[in-house]
Amino acid sequence: MRKLLIYGGVILILLGLFFPYLSKLPFGRLPGDIVVNKPNFKLYFPLTSMLLLSALISFVLWLFRR
Repeated sequence: MRKLLIYGGVILILLGLFFPYLSKLPFGRLPGDIVVNKPNFKLYFPLTSMLLLSALISFVLWLFRR
């Protein structure tokens, strides 16, 4: 459990350091993300981005379990 918390902390620190560069990636604006713009209403549902992120997290956790 300690190793998992340490790895998680290191990942969060790295994400924090590289956040200005990560925000320029097209992640969150991929084809398949649902955006509805109407007067006084905006709905944003990042479906493709969530699926991609889930696959990435599953792969990383699979690597750590090996």
